[in-house]
Amino acid sequence: MEIIRPIKTEQEYKLALAKMESLFHAKPDTTEGDMLELLALVIEDYEEKHYKIEALTPLEALKCEMEEQGLTQSNLAQRFGMSKSTISEILSGKKDMSVRFLKYLHHDLGIPANVLLS
Repeated sequence: MEIIRPIKTEQEYKLALAKMESLFHAKPDTTEGDMLELLALVIEDYEEKHYKIEALTPLEALKCEMEEQGLTQSNLAQRFGMSKSTISEILSGKKDMSVRFLKYLHHDLGIPANVLLS
């Protein structure tokens, strides 16, 4: 079995990704499956250090969710029983989101609470 080592360079990272792709359909509890799990761990470690993705702000999460669900400001205002101007002020950053609005976003749009509370 090939020895898997921590990834230290971009070249090693690319090689590890290629190897992982070749093992992607390995069955669990096999030599190949074990190698796939180990590669996933060292790749994750490298990515956390070099490709860290910052968490979305509540406003960014709302805008993303609106885009994914095809919602307009008017749709959102109607859905939450708010005026379009209030939604516009929230989306432009002129008005803070109320606790009630954050609850709507969590329960009705499915935005995770930890994102909304960040």
